[in-house]
Amino acid sequence: MDRGPGDGLERAVESEQAFYAASPTATSRDWLQDAFHTLADLPAGRPLVDPDHSPVWHAPISAAASDALIAFFRRTTPGGELVHDFSDPDLGTRFLGDLYQDLSGYAKKTYALLQTPVFVEEFILGQTLTPAIAEFGLTGLKLIDPACGSGHFLLGAFDRLTAAWAETAPGVEKGERVQRALDSIHGVDLNPFAIAIARFRLTVAAIKAAGIRTLTAAPAFRYHLAIGDSLLGSVNPSATLDLGDGEYFEYDTEDLREYAGILAGDQYHVVVANPPYIQPPDAKLRDQYRALYSTCHGKYALSVPFMELLFRLAKRGNGGGAGYVGQITSNSFMKREFGKKLIEQFLSGTFTGMSPEYVDLSHIIDTSGAYIPGHGTPTVVLIGRPRKPHLDSVRAVLGVRGEPGQPAVPADGAVWRDIVEHLDRPGYEGPFVSVADMSRVTYAVFPWSLSGGGAAGLKESIERRSSVTLGHVAENIGFVAITGLDDFHVRDSPTGSMRWESIPARPYVEGQGVRDWGVQDSRLVLNPYLVPDSKRNSASYWPYRSSLDAVIYFGQTPTERGQWWGEYAFVHHPRLNSDRLITFAFVATHNHFVLTREPGVFNKSAPVIKLPGERPRTTTTTCSVCSTPLSPASGSSRSATTRAAPAEAVARTRSGATSMSSQPRNSMSFLLHPPR
Repeated sequence: MDRGPGDGLERAVESEQAFYAASPTATSRDWLQDAFHTLADLPAGRPLVDPDHSPVWHAPISAAASDALIAFFRRTTPGGELVHDFSDPDLGTRFLGDLYQDLSGYAKKTYALLQTPVFVEEFILGQTLTPAIAEFGLTGLKLIDPACGSGHFLLGAFDRLTAAWAETAPGVEKGERVQRALDSIHGVDLNPFAIAIARFRLTVAAIKAAGIRTLTAAPAFRYHLAIGDSLLGSVNPSATLDLGDGEYFEYDTEDLREYAGILAGDQYHVVVANPPYIQPPDAKLRDQYRALYSTCHGKYALSVPFMELLFRLAKRGNGGGAGYVGQITSNSFMKREFGKKLIEQFLSGTFTGMSPEYVDLSHIIDTSGAYIPGHGTPTVVLIGRPRKPHLDSVRAVLGVRGEPGQPAVPADGAVWRDIVEHLDRPGYEGPFVSVADMSRVTYAVFPWSLSGGGAAGLKESIERRSSVTLGHVAENIGFVAITGLDDFHVRDSPTGSMRWESIPARPYVEGQGVRDWGVQDSRLVLNPYLVPDSKRNSASYWPYRSSLDAVIYFGQTPTERGQWWGEYAFVHHPRLNSDRLITFAFVATHNHFVLTREPGVFNKSAPVIKLPGERPRTTTTTCSVCSTPLSPASGSSRSATTRAAPAEAVARTRSGATSMSSQPRNSMSFLLHPPR
């Protein structure tokens, strides 16, 4: 009779008691390490707790923490069942990566840990690994995920490869077929815990595929999973961070040196990834990445150098077929200035002047409207190959509208199903996406627009009929201010000393409040630039002087910069005092623009376009970013733009029917409560 989880708990307790009997001075920490040593002695277990690099040896925990950890996982219900029972007759392990992501806020923040959902992984592998197997065969096939995390892409690839080997070579022994599949799979990640999970998951999958029943009976499978910084290791043989003083830094957990050549370029038939979307967390790293990757520009996100790396790793088309590259990534590069160089010099299909020399994008798929669990950032899927483009067109899936609600099963979401079921049907116009073979020239110019449902044609029509664009009349674009200490400056309402001392304040607008052509929500922010000297020592400011003067910006405190400590850390005075601004939501699935008539403080999530003080003589300008007509003389009210179709909105703006000239010039009321 099979022994269940309860029997396993009893055996674990008995083994622990026997350990203490033999070692009376030992603690639970010693007991756990003894268990790790036992695991490391097994052929299949050693890679899981590598004595040279595993964090279980280099990041020891206290005895008290060990006690709490053991007690947590041994908790039982009143009926004696384990609360946390991970037994699974199917040996499923995908939950481990999700569990680690959800439990470790540190990992999520430090490593931008974000698991790729199974349905997304399967879709991308279907566009890359499947055709690669058909083109190159199984023997010698190589796949890599240079930002593999806990191995979602790697597990999906392993399942496909073992199935393909079983079909192609049924006479080969199971264990040998499993090892051949493992030899095709490569992964790198900076997070040692994520790599440990990936190794464990592949071990369990290999044991299951080989028909082995226990870990003790498993052979020493070979893995190609390395711990280290892919962006550095691909170009720097030392795979370490140059601190600028001739010294190189490497974490004890990193083992990239032991996998020589794993990040060498021009070798992989398949490259897949869901790279981090954040900006480089360290200034030194940011500068080093910029020196190593030509596409890094301005305040770039890590998705930029990873984009370059993915195509570097793939096989070139020299004398044979080029490798396949697939990724899901943040779409921020499409619209933000840091993506201009990436788009026009690297993804345009022309000679790049870097490695690789050409990039052939075959698919650009807007997934920003799909519900993808854990992905709050709008995303796009890109498929391509490092070769000269073979076609003058790119298959584009353009967004029409977002998911109407959160689906119970994300893979069955209306937007995602519309994408998957119609990807191979150019000319399709559906309720959620449009599919078209777009001219490659369209995506050789920054910024990209992936709006479907006729939006591109409408934009072209508007711009063709407009004599002036917003770019010709805008003085500058950016955010208004960074307070440096929002907890002090920003208030929900005027209360306490702020109220009875009549401290000047202005509306404080954040991106999430800019919706549906109006500012739907705002707070108040103290305005230190209107505070007279007599009130600088008032109850509203003076008690907080130490905290305010401790704010570091550009490496200096306010006093060191020659400012009063009550001022903002950064302010753009022309924008701060302007009553002619167009603000927009920096992060949103749809465009949201508002013409303001009163000075306010708009933070980084609600940047502004500053219009000149004197109104242009033209009747209509066009915003090339939002594809929406903007009237410098009269802005469109919310009622006109939200209730009218785009063409009707254009007509009304041109005729002046929605003019706000009758609104009070120095009032925010029309923003908070647009006329209906």
